[in-house]
Amino acid sequence: MSSVIFGVDDRGVASIELNRPSAGNALDLEVAGGLAQAITSIRENADVRVVRLSSTGKIFCAGGDVRAMAAASDRPRFLADLAGSIHRSLIALDELPVPIVAAIQGPVAGAGLGLLLAADYVAATPASSYVAAYSMIGLSPDCGVSIGLPRAIGMRRALQMLVLNERIDASTALAWGLVDAVVELDELATDVDRVVSLLLDRQTSAVGQARRLVRASYQREFAQHLDDEALTITRLGGTEEVGALLSSRSR
Repeated sequence: MSSVIFGVDDRGVASIELNRPSAGNALDLEVAGGLAQAITSIRENADVRVVRLSSTGKIFCAGGDVRAMAAASDRPRFLADLAGSIHRSLIALDELPVPIVAAIQGPVAGAGLGLLLAADYVAATPASSYVAAYSMIGLSPDCGVSIGLPRAIGMRRALQMLVLNERIDASTALAWGLVDAVVELDELATDVDRVVSLLLDRQTSAVGQARRLVRASYQREFAQHLDDEALTITRLGGTEEVGALLSSRSR
């Protein structure tokens, strides 16, 4: 059975589902390869409008596969290959022109935080918890956690998680802004579907460009970002779809 389940429905919703429940959906080279293939398929499919990220089992993602790390004959090479592969996928996710919605049913650790941080909307259950775990095995953060976590929750809270290895529960994650909603497990799919439907009702290019601008804002000077905003809204404003929307609103 595939360690990553991928598909696209007739609405243009692409689903990426981690499928190693017996290993806590830990990330190994096989999972990394499956993620890369799924993201490549999304990038090549102009009909995809939303990405849904989830996993099977009780744990969303236990992070990197610690057993595989321990068993590696050349650990530095293994870590370089694993991190490099996942990092390429995370960069590709960040550059997608469509929003990503994540469903978090259980605990998230280490590199799993990197996947969560790649999403634009995160729904979680009360059973979810969040821990960096890197310092417990003597490693530094990877998968964008050391940049994405302080952006999401602030530097000091990020340091509590990364240095002190503080585990936070779902209610704390919601209060800190790490997740957007906490719902019961039997309501998780409904909440995610609600957000997906809202996104499908929006103009795809506008949503994608808003996502791109927000994510690019951390890397730019204010004036440079305003120039990009002006160019983008001008380009979108020239499309027939926007013209029709404006006409309908002005009646």
